[in-house]
Amino acid sequence: MSALTDKISGTVNQAVGTVKEEIGKLTGSDEHQAEGAAQDLKGQAEQAKGDVKSAVNRGIDKLKDGVDKA
Repeated sequence: MSALTDKISGTVNQAVGTVKEEIGKLTGSDEHQAEGAAQDLKGQAEQAKGDVKSAVNRGIDKLKDGVDKA
């Protein structure tokens, strides 16, 4: 997946996870709260993965620019 795809997927998972967690709190369901928290963490990890990919791509672009100028 691309960096943007990872970031979008991460955002969606965080939002859905938060909703599940809140529904679990409202209904008293520990299972929904746990599922929501897990999905939120998955989303955070996906966003971090997208951030790393973006940083690597920026670094590669800088290296290419330096080589082209040399």
